[in-house]
Amino acid sequence: MTGERRPLADRPLTEPHPSRLPLDHPDRARILAAHTAALAGGEAGYLDPASGLFVLSAGFLARRGTCCGRGCRHCPYVDDQPSE
Repeated sequence: MTGERRPLADRPLTEPHPSRLPLDHPDRARILAAHTAALAGGEAGYLDPASGLFVLSAGFLARRGTCCGRGCRHCPYVDDQPSE
């Protein structure tokens, strides 16, 4: 699906797909807080609270306009189709 133009998934940019950030993830609240702050600030992403790695925000990914197919945590294109 690299570079494939497709519509955004039917959910808010603040809510990642459960396959990318499970509801029972131990750092979910901290991750969502960091992501929300990045979205509000128009930032490309944030530092993951647990790993320290840079994670792209759903806003940045949506502005890019295509899904890269790399399994981004906040991919705004992931829906409930099995191919995701």
